[in-house]
Amino acid sequence: MHRRSFLAAASAAPWTLNAAPVSSASKIEFDIKRLNLRHTWTTVMSSSAFRDTFFLKWTQDGITGVGEGAPIVRYKESAVTAKNALSAILPYLESSDPWHFRTLLSEVSRRVEGEYAAKAALDIALLDWAGQKLGIPVYKLLGLDPKATPVTTFSIGIDDPATTRRKVEEAAAFPVLKIKVGLGKDEATIEAVRAVTNKPLRTDANEGYKTKEEAVERINFLERHGVEFIEQPLDASNLEDMNWIRKRVHMPVFADEACLHLNDVAKVAQHFDGINVKVDKAGGLLAALRMIELARSLGLQVMIGCMVSSSVAVTGAAHLSPLVDYADLDGNLLIKNDPYEGVLVEHGKLVLPDRPGLGLKGVA
Repeated sequence: MHRRSFLAAASAAPWTLNAAPVSSASKIEFDIKRLNLRHTWTTVMSSSAFRDTFFLKWTQDGITGVGEGAPIVRYKESAVTAKNALSAILPYLESSDPWHFRTLLSEVSRRVEGEYAAKAALDIALLDWAGQKLGIPVYKLLGLDPKATPVTTFSIGIDDPATTRRKVEEAAAFPVLKIKVGLGKDEATIEAVRAVTNKPLRTDANEGYKTKEEAVERINFLERHGVEFIEQPLDASNLEDMNWIRKRVHMPVFADEACLHLNDVAKVAQHFDGINVKVDKAGGLLAALRMIELARSLGLQVMIGCMVSSSVAVTGAAHLSPLVDYADLDGNLLIKNDPYEGVLVEHGKLVLPDRPGLGLKGVA
């Protein structure tokens, strides 16, 4: 067959090799789930027995990606506002190609103001879908080593001394604990913890200290009792006093509420030793990844944290954990009715599932 005949025959024949797959229409579902806590969760900011989180499922080509966002009332977000925000752009989402997830997420950010938990749920669902479609875990999609995951802390909320001791005893399997402080009960809390364990401790004041002098006094007290570092001692808006504090304490100080999004990282870099990146606040795994990379370029230490949420959001964040120094990914362990199983914890170390996507399994 000469060249002209071959080309004519080829153009007439149906292509099967390297042809783009024909995708079915996307089906997108929203849900709000109430997660019941094992213990009443108390910090400087609030006290609650449950949390409502926003779930999103993206189904296409017989594959369903699952995402979750844990909204934060302080930032005027709730599971209901998350659902309403994405419902308003549902026609756009349904007409979008999940393979173009970067473009899609950028457009959603342009169309939807705020609602970072909703954006996080969408981002996680899309990466879960892509990983499943490719047959690889999300960590492999991102080029990360699952063996490089850190140890996670287990968090102990503020409570009376007897309950605090009981919580610490229940957390015997975790080699490092994170203790909530900042409500004027630091001495009693730490005394209760130290009555049970000599494990290394990390603390989070959630902006609880009122002055820089109080912060220095409290931080130095914590250091004498085996605390390794502290998060957000002062109000998030007070950056200047952080430099004064850091000259008078010896432990690293991490930004949490002062560093929510990518554009906050450079702002806090000269005032803190590290940042706590939370996927729900950042707006998704890709946004959190950008925060981590920028923080590294600025010489900051990095922790990856979470809100009270199910294994969906926590497992999503855990897929990024090989990139960080510290992890506080225990939100799923604080609830009684987790609808999924994902990342596991063995002797404190995060163990990523090797199944495709997030690697989730539904719990009957």
